[in-house]
Amino acid sequence: LDTETTGLDPRDGDRLVEIGCVEVFNHIATGETYHQYINPQRDMPSGAFDVHGLSEEFLSRHPVFADIVDDFLTFIGDSQLVIHNASFDMGFINAELKRLDRPLLPMSQSVDTVRMARRRFPGAPASLDALCRRFEIDNSARTKHGALLDAELLAEVYLELRGGRQPGLSLAAAE
Repeated sequence: LDTETTGLDPRDGDRLVEIGCVEVFNHIATGETYHQYINPQRDMPSGAFDVHGLSEEFLSRHPVFADIVDDFLTFIGDSQLVIHNASFDMGFINAELKRLDRPLLPMSQSVDTVRMARRRFPGAPASLDALCRRFEIDNSARTKHGALLDAELLAEVYLELRGGRQPGLSLAAAE
């Protein structure tokens, strides 16, 4: 799962503008996705626009979070949510849920790939781009941040962080 936002802190009035999810089952992407642009009902700061390229005008043609919340929650269900910097995305999702007086998602439902990467590669860069380079995952289509593309890349990174597509497979030396 990945999100794009109007800024860095929902407590300062920043809002979600995009959610992208890719379903992974048994270490394989199933092809099922959820993607939604969201009208934040506010301006788009230039710093956020520079990151994702989503304008206030473009987003004004899309539904507000209240109109998509049920579809989003149905898609994720009680699944484990793999998120790069989970506290950021979960903070924004929960801020939107709180505005609607809906139950919040527990942090225990998320897996933070930044934390995984820092444990596995102490002192190494842990950005999504850095991990794509480390694992030789093609991210050349990523000219700006986009929730669905970033979720697709993150699915591949997550599988590598867990040990690759066959995490339990090891070959014993022939005797």
